[in-house]
Amino acid sequence: MVSASPSLWRCVLALADRGDVLIAKTDPPLLSVLAMRAAQRRGAHLVNWLQDLYPELAVQLGIPLLRGPLSQGLSYLRDSSLKAAAANVVVGHRMAERVLARAVAADHVHVIHNWSDDEQISPIPHADNPLRREWGLEDKFVVGYSGNLGRAHEFKTILAASERLRAHPRIVFAFMGGGHLLNELADAVAQRGLAHLFRFFPYQDQALLKYSLCAADVHWISLRPEVEGLVVPSKFYGVAAAGRPMIAITAKDGEIARLVEQYACGFVVEPGNAQELAAALVRLSTDTERIAAMGKNARAMLEAHFTRQEAFNRWRGLLDRIE
Repeated sequence: MVSASPSLWRCVLALADRGDVLIAKTDPPLLSVLAMRAAQRRGAHLVNWLQDLYPELAVQLGIPLLRGPLSQGLSYLRDSSLKAAAANVVVGHRMAERVLARAVAADHVHVIHNWSDDEQISPIPHADNPLRREWGLEDKFVVGYSGNLGRAHEFKTILAASERLRAHPRIVFAFMGGGHLLNELADAVAQRGLAHLFRFFPYQDQALLKYSLCAADVHWISLRPEVEGLVVPSKFYGVAAAGRPMIAITAKDGEIARLVEQYACGFVVEPGNAQELAAALVRLSTDTERIAAMGKNARAMLEAHFTRQEAFNRWRGLLDRIE
């Protein structure tokens, strides 16, 4: 909580001068409130960079004690910092809608998507990928997941789809990462006798990330529908940089779902529709042309709209306008 951060408060006050721009991210929660007070005291400009919306996200994820009056009070404090800021940068249009609904001025809300290292990560053919060989995936159709599997995500749909595919000779699910739900997923796989379909790998070193992302034929990305607009899965941009199609297991009108359908770089399955997901994976496992086309679309989308340089340019343009 903000009140429990006296050292951070002293540090901000020591560094900030009149006319400076303070950029407050959303970790730890409510940092924007501390930054607002510091900016007011020092005559600085506040920019909030919202990776999520707290306390709403915590409420939707069932975090104890964050309901009712406490949640309302924290929302009021957070809203005060949004309204006092020179700019609020959000990472998606659904998040912008949420912020605007809190009566924040429209000209103080700016959408700048997250990014990946699109220069270091680029499409690599399977034949040139050492991890495909090292992990024994050379003759498989690989459905990948890379990164954190946290409370905002769900895996029951992919798990139920894998049960329908337990006898399929080629499809495997490769998990590369960690997170709050990883052990739960691994336990469920073992209990259902699906270990032959799943491969679990730890987070990969940065130097190997380009190979691990490209080891999959397609990636799945999930987000619980109730947290749409409160957070955006940033792994979307790494998958696009790798030129791989993506399965968005999200609400049909969600942030990632809109992009996937707009740019024809994958397909969308609503959480719980395991039968549709399994059928789609079977079709894709034999349709190399469609996989290649969707992968090219993903990379083209990234290069046109979501490169790191594009994000930096938008940030630079925004900060240059703040006086």
